[in-house]
Amino acid sequence: MHEMVKGSNVALAALSDDAGSLIAGLSWVSPTGEGDADVSVLLLDADGKVRSDADFCFYNNPVAADGSVQLLGKTPTDSGDEDRIGFDLTAVPAAVDRIVVAASRYEGAGFGELEDLKVTLSDASGESLVVFAVEDPGTVSAIIFGELYRRGDDWKFRAVGQGYDTGLVGLATDFGVNIDDDGGDEQARADGPADTTESPEPAESGGPDGGGGPSGGGAWAGRGLSAGNGAQAGQAGQAVGAPAVEQDPRFTPGGLVPAPRSPAGEPEAERPGNAGIPEQSERPERPERPEQLGQPGQAGRPGRSGRAARPRTAKKKVTVPRAARKSLADNDSWKQARLFPVSALKSDRDRETRATSVLLSVMAQVPEFGRRLTAAFGAPAGRMETFTEVSLPHGDTPRRPDGIIRVERAGKLWTALVETKTNGNGLKPEQVQAYADIAARRGYEAVITLSNDVALEGSPLVDVKTDGRRKHKVALRHLSWAEVTHVAQMLIRHEGVGDRTHAWLLQELLHYLRHENSGCHGFQNMGAAWVPVRNGIDDETLCQGDPRALEVVESWERLIRQICLSLGGELGQKVLPVQRARRGADPRTRRARLADQLCLDGRLQAELRIEGAPGILGVTADLRTGRLRTSVEIPAPEQGYPLTWAKRLVRHLAEAPADLHVETLVEGETGGPRGTLERLRPEPADMLPKQPDTRITGFRLSLLKSMGSSRGNAESGFIRSVDDAVHRFHSTVVVPLDRLTPRQTPAEDRVTTA
Repeated sequence: MHEMVKGSNVALAALSDDAGSLIAGLSWVSPTGEGDADVSVLLLDADGKVRSDADFCFYNNPVAADGSVQLLGKTPTDSGDEDRIGFDLTAVPAAVDRIVVAASRYEGAGFGELEDLKVTLSDASGESLVVFAVEDPGTVSAIIFGELYRRGDDWKFRAVGQGYDTGLVGLATDFGVNIDDDGGDEQARADGPADTTESPEPAESGGPDGGGGPSGGGAWAGRGLSAGNGAQAGQAGQAVGAPAVEQDPRFTPGGLVPAPRSPAGEPEAERPGNAGIPEQSERPERPERPEQLGQPGQAGRPGRSGRAARPRTAKKKVTVPRAARKSLADNDSWKQARLFPVSALKSDRDRETRATSVLLSVMAQVPEFGRRLTAAFGAPAGRMETFTEVSLPHGDTPRRPDGIIRVERAGKLWTALVETKTNGNGLKPEQVQAYADIAARRGYEAVITLSNDVALEGSPLVDVKTDGRRKHKVALRHLSWAEVTHVAQMLIRHEGVGDRTHAWLLQELLHYLRHENSGCHGFQNMGAAWVPVRNGIDDETLCQGDPRALEVVESWERLIRQICLSLGGELGQKVLPVQRARRGADPRTRRARLADQLCLDGRLQAELRIEGAPGILGVTADLRTGRLRTSVEIPAPEQGYPLTWAKRLVRHLAEAPADLHVETLVEGETGGPRGTLERLRPEPADMLPKQPDTRITGFRLSLLKSMGSSRGNAESGFIRSVDDAVHRFHSTVVVPLDRLTPRQTPAEDRVTTA
């Protein structure tokens, strides 16, 4: 891997023969476990400006209109998580001269509060090409990590490390993004995908300072892009750091850039894939018929200033209603006809064949779903076709992978072999090794394995040897069936898909995956070491260094990752495991340390960070006592009286379980008052310390329950008990607390264009 310093650059072709498809990873470490930032990408022309607002990619517009850039979301790592961005450099339009990769913080936070800021680049095979660490970022709230730029027919990467005191507003305005200054759309953002394209009425437009002024529409209101006023937005490009970059004239602050116009003088039509980004139209307002107002696809409505509001171009998304329609069946014994039946599945081979065919067919027919699953593997955005039971030559005996995925983009093919396992069947190393050899020999890009197991960083499910003499490298990727279920659930329940047929297909897929006979239930077995380790803890014979303890720790981590996927799919929010480890620590070393700790105290512990939740959700499984503890700590309010805090807390927990333990956290080593909610409800004052000068720092809420003993996922199993405990605690305790405490990411401090 090529390590870069600030201001240096490198030709990508010199590092890899397959640099046309790249994955960029932006990562940082938060000492508190709660700090985070948002990534963004800008496609710039030769003048250093975006061609239109569609060239600004961020979480509300995660895919570039041409498919050359896609924000892939966060991936858990040993020290936290990593934001990944997929680049298809072969699809970048010729008018785009460079691509800026940046990140920004919100709520007044700065990057100086984070550690180990770095960006990495990997090629399509997963080979790491470059790494650039940003040193001493200071108090800036936005940073350009690096940029991809053209030099003739080749692409190069420059390590930038340039900071902006004015955050995402200054960064975006500097590169010509039009920013509206109105926070009135925060409720629409909070309510999820818009069902209409009607915009609020606009205010008066701004002055000639290039800041856009306080124009209406609310299209850019929210996270990091609340521009203040026109003058502030026009001056937002004051950058700090990176003298070598500041001398580049392309980084000078600039005004607004209108959208490209067709030869006829009209603005270009809205292009597919730019949902959430408003087109900039200079066309005079044309009165609309009353019946058109508020209809999907409408360009806007007349405002008080006599100018048309900016269009809300986010396309209407189809989501599945949460409340099912009343059935027309005479009685409950009637079973609804299903597109993917599961009743006839008798053997594991039948399950594997059916699961592969069902999944690959839906991937090919629902572009949003197929793209979401393959983008993280380096696949380009293009036409996808899928195949099953394909015979490929391999020595004397031909091999038959379970499936093949092919994506065509600009006349080039991206191909991946698929190997599927269901139920408790594990991947066979010799089988995966043979597919990797076939893929390398035939020039395929990846081998994708699918099973109920969950891959862990630093602990591959299958060890595959690569032939160093081959120039063509094959990426080995793994998907859990739980991840597939999560993606389908997020699309049909929260994010929406393009049309009703796609939503129905995903709903049928989700029903199939969840059926007890499909064999696609996710991680459901703690392994053969579970019972011996529990017995060893009970009779105190388990010694440090026992490999069985390490197996249990790895199974516990897989279970927690799967619970994060399940809970996140239900909520439509990011749920990630918090892994507090020293910077740069090896994952296997961390797990070995946790295994030794398990031998000493008999506890398995985990923390879950839920987006928007008031605190970190802790989970502890005490194998000695057979008890599960779920807990959350919330800080005390900065204003008000302690007795008011206690009364408000009890009032918001009116529907919480009576056996909920409430502990008052106080400053110092001694603990504060504690008791069950049942006892504290009539007397909230019992939560206050007896000493009047004692400072309350917060409250810890905990629930205890018995945990299952068996290693499986049965009603009495350990896996089922942990999953039920987390979901119950979140729904009965964390959700009421979410209404009590301010959200971590308020709407007025977030970016939205929909």
